[in-house]
Amino acid sequence: MSEQIENLKILIVDEDQKLRALTRDMLNSLGIMMVYTVGDGSRAYGELRQRQYDIVITERRMEQLDGIDLTRMIRTGADSPSPHVPILMMTAAPSLNDVTGARDAGVSEFLIKPFSIDGLKKRIVATVRNPRNFIEISDYFGPDRRRSVRQFTGEDLRGRKSD
Repeated sequence: MSEQIENLKILIVDEDQKLRALTRDMLNSLGIMMVYTVGDGSRAYGELRQRQYDIVITERRMEQLDGIDLTRMIRTGADSPSPHVPILMMTAAPSLNDVTGARDAGVSEFLIKPFSIDGLKKRIVATVRNPRNFIEISDYFGPDRRRSVRQFTGEDLRGRKSD
């Protein structure tokens, strides 16, 4: 498993330089050495246009371009260089609106600060080992928001019969 994550190229987006460095150090301790950091969402979008990343880890709350707006740009921007890149959003004391907003913007995973190295590793491994299928509907493009697929029999809300 370590070989799978050691070769990842990760972009960290956070206004707080100390937290960027701490997150980078945590990733380095997991053997992930190709870690790049930027201090705002606009620079992150530019960085995505310069390099291919395997995962973006972004803070939810930032002044210029917050994590949710950055996620929307990555997922649906006409000039987006990598709309399918997994995005892990991190924040301290998230509200229900933060979590649902992140999910609805197309975030792949959510991390609550402070998080442990093990918690970070679990989210990265889940993203790499079990990538969620991407879906596109009228007002959403991103990873399937459902965590599990349940068998359904009977008439669905769209009026079709299920086998």
